[in-house]
Amino acid sequence: MITDYSIQAVAINAIPLIFAITIHEAAHGYAARRFGDNTAYMLGRVSLNPAKHIDPVGTILIPLALILAGSPFLVGYAKPVPVNFGRLRNPRIDSIWVAIAGPGSNFIQALIWAILLILLVGLGIDEKFFIAMAQAGILWNLGLLVFNLFPIPPLDGGRILSGLLPTRQSIAFGKLEPWGFFIVLGLVFTGIIGGLWMDPLMAFFKGVLYLLTYPLQMLF
Repeated sequence: MITDYSIQAVAINAIPLIFAITIHEAAHGYAARRFGDNTAYMLGRVSLNPAKHIDPVGTILIPLALILAGSPFLVGYAKPVPVNFGRLRNPRIDSIWVAIAGPGSNFIQALIWAILLILLVGLGIDEKFFIAMAQAGILWNLGLLVFNLFPIPPLDGGRILSGLLPTRQSIAFGKLEPWGFFIVLGLVFTGIIGGLWMDPLMAFFKGVLYLLTYPLQMLF
């Protein structure tokens, strides 16, 4: 999370954050197309253009309000990628893969940033700006990965859980979606998501990254 709103801090965080959000949303659309639904593709949402995924309220107004209020953390959301689940070849199973695609893209990006960080440090490239950017890339992508896996709709974790539940329970669970963001926002402000969800899962995925990059670390 950004706790320093200086020009340098914003510059360090901007590039990895924009990539993290943009690729996350494009990945949903790409997965949906692979499984039979062209809705996002036809609307131009399978794109690496950040402007295609900006939500005026979730991406701009809410984070800006938190910055002006001096909040120690930021929350927000991008414009949801439209998916017509009825067009998926196997709606129940394919919807799970479409939901996983976003967080999965963030894990891959975190891995790429981790590899870049190891190379920068290992090769003795003392560019503090890029080292800080790589570190921010790891944290932002792991943060988005873990946050979006929280099992409340419309977050990806909620859609994954909905796909795993029996039909009757899935329909009932889906009725939470209009209130989902407000529920999540309340849990964020009370510290429940941070302490009971974000912190342990962030530590877990950092451990996974460490194991995956261990062979590269041994080269230096």
